[in-house]
Amino acid sequence: MSYDFSKLRICIVDDSSHMRLLVRRILGSFGVQDVTEVSDGNAAVQEMKTTMPDILITDFAMEPVNGIDLTLHIRKSDQSGNPYLPIVMMTGYTEMHRVIEARDAGVTEIIAKPVSAMALYSRLVAVIDRARPFVRAGEFFGPDRRRRQIAFRGADRRNSHDEIEI
Repeated sequence: MSYDFSKLRICIVDDSSHMRLLVRRILGSFGVQDVTEVSDGNAAVQEMKTTMPDILITDFAMEPVNGIDLTLHIRKSDQSGNPYLPIVMMTGYTEMHRVIEARDAGVTEIIAKPVSAMALYSRLVAVIDRARPFVRAGEFFGPDRRRRQIAFRGADRRNSHDEIEI
């Protein structure tokens, strides 16, 4: 199946200008025309005040505000503008505890660096075609962390919010 990504507005957040250029070029090959780039989470927060992207692609490790803190701001801050924003995190830190940290912060999808066009394409398709419902459970707010839907019964059942639109 072929997708028309030409109307997507995507923001790339990475402290490496080379990585931003690589991702921009890959997105351009998919037909994405509206791409903004910033070098850290603070700059992303400022950028999103004027230009709200449809998808945010962020690096994990940046200074002074990293991808985890940016994700937590988007998911939990009253000033984020869109707590349901699909967030794709790129990282060279692929240890399980880092992936769990990103997932538990509310990241929608993760891509291991070095990034390939196929991996980025599949993550874009996933956030569009297979958007997971958002849940609120204790301190967590974000896409359902479960990849498989298993019936759960009990006092800790999550409240589901099917409000994602792209």
